Amino acid sequence: MSHDDYAFEPIRGLPEMLPAGERILWQGAPSWSALWRHVFHARFVAAYFALIIGWRIASGVADGAGVEAIAGQAGLPAVLGLGVLGVLALFAWGYARTTVYTITDRRVVVRSGIAFQVTFNLPFSVVRSAGLRLHRDGSGDIPLTLAGASEIAYLHIWPNVRPWKITNPEPMLRNIAEPRAVAERLVAALETYNTMAAAHAEAVGAGATVFRRSAKQPRVVRHPAAIEAAE
Repeated sequence: MSHDDYAFEPIRGLPEMLPAGERILWQGAPSWSALWRHVFHARFVAAYFALIIGWRIASGVADGAGVEAIAGQAGLPAVLGLGVLGVLALFAWGYARTTVYTITDRRVVVRSGIAFQVTFNLPFSVVRSAGLRLHRDGSGDIPLTLAGASEIAYLHIWPNVRPWKITNPEPMLRNIAEPRAVAERLVAALETYNTMAAAHAEAVGAGATVFRRSAKQPRVVRHPAAIEAAE
């Protein structure tokens, strides 16, 4: 699906033009094959149907059934399994094609949805920390912990959310390529933003008319070097 299919977007992945001075640092989307494996759990579905097929074959052999009978017994779950995996692959492809992650120097934006497009703006002022999780296939996830109680509904932002964080959802850039480089860029942008915000708050508190660097910068970002266990 091309950007022409989202003609209402002045910039790909964004519902409106960026304010003056704000700039895009990175844009990307999830890998459909990684979504298929990690979000829709294609490997577990395949293993489930493989067990059923194996059990039917073993039962047929134990009962002394012929090859045609055994093939008939195993054929139905094989067809069903391929159909389910195909449907899951179609959903994964659809979400990958309609999802855009945008990182600017002031916020993270998530645009997603197959039937209904939803855009979530996450200003750096509400992002408390950013994590990193790597997968063996080379993709990775970047969950965002938000300050205070989240007003984002888990189902509204799914699948772009950390699994099982239902009561206080954590938006997540999911199954992206080169996740470490993206996380490092996001961390750098967050640290720059927090430094400027702290300096501005200090300047305003002191009644100054110019910005100056704060001696006590709040440490609110977890550096991506602290990687969670990969799958």
